[in-house]
Amino acid sequence: MQSGYTCQRCLSSLRRAVGASSTVRHLRPTPAHGDIQRRYYSSIITKTTSNPTQQKRTLASVESPNDVAVAIGPGALKHATPFGADDPTDHPERAFLKPTNLFHSFSESPAPGIRRRAAFMKSHAYCPHPHHRQTRAVLSPQDPEARKAANKSTQPPAFVNFECPDCGIPVYCSENHWMDDYESHAEICDTLRQVNEDDHDLHSGRYFAEFRYPGPQIEEILVNMTNWDTYLYTREYNAINEDRRMRQATRLLTYPVTIASVIHELSPYNIRAGGRLTVEGLKSLSALRYTIHPPLDGRGPDVKGLKLSAPPVRIFILGARAESSLPRDVWIQLEYLFHRAHIHLVFIGPESMTNRDAEFPLPERTARNPFGGIVEDRLSNHTKITTFVEYYHTMHKANYFQPYDPYFDCFVLFHPGLGHPASVHEWEETLPQLLETKVPIICTGYTEWDMQRDKRWVEEKMAGEVDMLLEPGENRFRSLRWDLNDLDPTDLTCGNWGVWAFRGKRYETTMKD
Repeated sequence: MQSGYTCQRCLSSLRRAVGASSTVRHLRPTPAHGDIQRRYYSSIITKTTSNPTQQKRTLASVESPNDVAVAIGPGALKHATPFGADDPTDHPERAFLKPTNLFHSFSESPAPGIRRRAAFMKSHAYCPHPHHRQTRAVLSPQDPEARKAANKSTQPPAFVNFECPDCGIPVYCSENHWMDDYESHAEICDTLRQVNEDDHDLHSGRYFAEFRYPGPQIEEILVNMTNWDTYLYTREYNAINEDRRMRQATRLLTYPVTIASVIHELSPYNIRAGGRLTVEGLKSLSALRYTIHPPLDGRGPDVKGLKLSAPPVRIFILGARAESSLPRDVWIQLEYLFHRAHIHLVFIGPESMTNRDAEFPLPERTARNPFGGIVEDRLSNHTKITTFVEYYHTMHKANYFQPYDPYFDCFVLFHPGLGHPASVHEWEETLPQLLETKVPIICTGYTEWDMQRDKRWVEEKMAGEVDMLLEPGENRFRSLRWDLNDLDPTDLTCGNWGVWAFRGKRYETTMKD
């Protein structure tokens, strides 16, 4: 029976050898039998190597004193970690901020990036106290600007300068206004403190094990898409046992998993009572699911197994911003949910390459590439990503993506702000073009008010020409982390909080005698 540690007889022999030699060799414990066999009970498809020790060491870029390689001496093997245990790269000594020391005021933060963020807020964000005059139009009934009445607000607008000692974020212009309006601030103070600690966690320097994603999974293992817990468990992600790590993980995964939760054949949205899916939605999504879940056709790796493949399913992400710069490992998770389908992600929007010039310089627009598309076609065998720094309505007029097919195409709008006063003009020309295609259009919103405002604008703008596919409601795969608006510290939003879907109205022709 193999042991996970070096025996005492061998250790005594090695100690005598150390006395005769000036060099101290490092030992790595022998893998236990259970650790070697454990991998065969997983449904994750992994590539094995002839040297498991070398494979494990590639997960870390530095050697740690707590790693399994330890110096010989009295009690040297007392803290050794057996091979195959938890990831050895998650070392608390590498982080300059401990989990119990994440709360700091923004202006005195040990992270330079957060200090710069505090300086930006103090020079751009206005105090929400009702004694100040309004600085912008009221956007919703819950907007703090709605409390500033014209006949009562006499003081001029002032930038925030005082940081709440409980949440550490600059929220008021002075301590007096903070104390006077503390009852209103207490409603969001705990959430602001959570945002503070989550931001410092990202700058802590720790190893983020929650950002390690599983690879391909055997097709016979079905994914449960009821909620985050069932999805992560059935997809065999590494266990996430802390709320903060769960919030960090879902902040990125919410984008691909939200798309998958709507178009997947095991979608949690259905036509049952409370399922929110409409009859028209079942028709549209059934056509898309027929292509994205192709039947088994006997294809194989040899010549006899060669079969014709269907065209890729195109997912157009319009108005792309931060989602276009997500790590590609995040977007490839879509491929692992649709095993036999080819997926082509198309990011379109003037901000789709913001702050990414060093990564991908914009190509020159030529006759073969008239809109300067950046193509990433070597990510995997089934996923391709193309990015266009252009408005969609310009490309639609040029018939660049025609023809559209409800069996192969889908539009996704992440937080589009269709009815927002600052962005409504950008969608007035695009919306009629989207409805012409008759393909599903999936939209998300930061809050319920944001989502309902977009829905009202679409129905008013295109009255009678819209079929609702998915009724608005909370997204089961929304981000669990709250985000702070630097221009308004009292404005807390949640990535992809709500989701709904619609398409252009389809008319059925009838024959008359």
